[in-house]
Amino acid sequence: MGSFFTWYKFQGNISTGNVTTPGTEMFYWITIMFSQTLGTALGDWTADEAGFGYAGSAVLFGGMLMAIVATYYLTRVSRTLLFWAAFILTRPLGAVVGDFLDKPLSKGGLELSRYSASFTLLAAIAVLVLISTIKYRRQATAELDIEQ
Repeated sequence: MGSFFTWYKFQGNISTGNVTTPGTEMFYWITIMFSQTLGTALGDWTADEAGFGYAGSAVLFGGMLMAIVATYYLTRVSRTLLFWAAFILTRPLGAVVGDFLDKPLSKGGLELSRYSASFTLLAAIAVLVLISTIKYRRQATAELDIEQ
């Protein structure tokens, strides 16, 4: 929150669309650094210390992301605010999903090798990108049909 406050105070906004100067880029990368570091620590803490476990933490952070998606579609809340909220929540989600895939069964993980876990994540990303691309193309085609 401190990096966002300072960024806003000095630059007047925190929109990623306005990262066009070295000063704004500095604030952007500082914010990314804090997000990565603290988000991963939050994911680890939630899974290990707070007692949610890896799967429970994934459901928790995934549910929070779904709430942001619902807020996007159902309200007029600032898209910049929603972007950053989603961006930040992907860090702890990524940490717990990664841990869930490769930690030992005795600790609540699936005990996949690093290679298997990486391939699983890559396959999931590829499927999601494919679904998104197909959906986007269908929408674009439908819009073209309406215009004609």
